[in-house]
Amino acid sequence: MELISQGAEAKLFRDKDKVIKERFSKKYRLAHLDESLRKFRTRREAKVLRRLDEVSFPAPKFHEFCDKRMTITMDFINGDTVRSFLDKKENQDDYQILARDIGKNIALLHHKNIVHGDLTTSNMMNDFGEKRIKFIDFGLTSFSDKVEDKAVDLFLLDRALESKHYQVYPGLFDQIISNYKSEFPEEAEKVLKRLEEVKKRGRHKNK
Repeated sequence: MELISQGAEAKLFRDKDKVIKERFSKKYRLAHLDESLRKFRTRREAKVLRRLDEVSFPAPKFHEFCDKRMTITMDFINGDTVRSFLDKKENQDDYQILARDIGKNIALLHHKNIVHGDLTTSNMMNDFGEKRIKFIDFGLTSFSDKVEDKAVDLFLLDRALESKHYQVYPGLFDQIISNYKSEFPEEAEKVLKRLEEVKKRGRHKNK
């Protein structure tokens, strides 16, 4: 197996056409709490991936998980992150296609009461084979029907785009929101109204 990535909570290994995500132990935690937390997060992420399969959401296909090794096995995506894609592209038509796919897919997530929790362009992949955007890294994902949680999900994406892709901000975010709203207008109206409130709170905190 080949180590392809390591984050704060887990390592990603490639094994041919599969990816194995392994949550490693944190030495600063009490051993029993560390094991309990890693097991909970592994099980929850596996549950999310199963649910995404059921609703045909563009994400890595789930295969199995293991409590003992704290691992999840899923499909390997042959592609590049949307972050890298945006950094290299200058064609505005490409941004419009991205905005369409991203906005509609986030709308589908929220319609199914799934909140990603870490919506950044590093957690979206341009799948070269299927030629579409797939979302990855559901380690912070939760199930929630709360308008507040969905609004915060969008707020985090807004902040990420402003920070990492200021050259296409706010235009790209506005297009994403337009496509988000077009999927489930009544639901989106409530979320977007709350998003404005979340933004105001964020501005007050920064003062």
